[in-house]
Amino acid sequence: MKRTLVILLLGLAGGVGAHFAWLSVVKAPRHAADLGAQLQMMQASLGLDAGQVERIRALHEQSAPQLKALAAEVAAMRAELAAFERARAAEGRIDFLEFAKFVEERRRLDRECVLSTERLVAEAAQVMTPRQRSQYLGMLEPALKTLREHPSG
Repeated sequence: MKRTLVILLLGLAGGVGAHFAWLSVVKAPRHAADLGAQLQMMQASLGLDAGQVERIRALHEQSAPQLKALAAEVAAMRAELAAFERARAAEGRIDFLEFAKFVEERRRLDRECVLSTERLVAEAAQVMTPRQRSQYLGMLEPALKTLREHPSG
């Protein structure tokens, strides 16, 4: 009996540990590194000079307010969708006109997010030499393709 209890407790502890480890990975921000760290990585991998790094930093800082505003809109849309789903579950019916408006607004926001991201990438690429640009766009192409195909994540 003691052995069974020990095995069950070890299994439970392992499961709880795995669950919290998984949560820490899932909840960790995808872009945890700050702009400085990202620019250092770009400088090292692409061979950017100090002038290029500063111009790219300026581009990022210039676009930051718009990108933050878009991120706030995305968060508001997610909250609105959650509220819509709670109301649907509670009432058991759907306001299709309201949902259609929500879907159209989300599509507009998705397009704006994709365009803003592509614009920043294109502007940063213009600062680079042809070799650097090719390598940079090659590194980002999988992420940009995913963004275009699934803009809402």
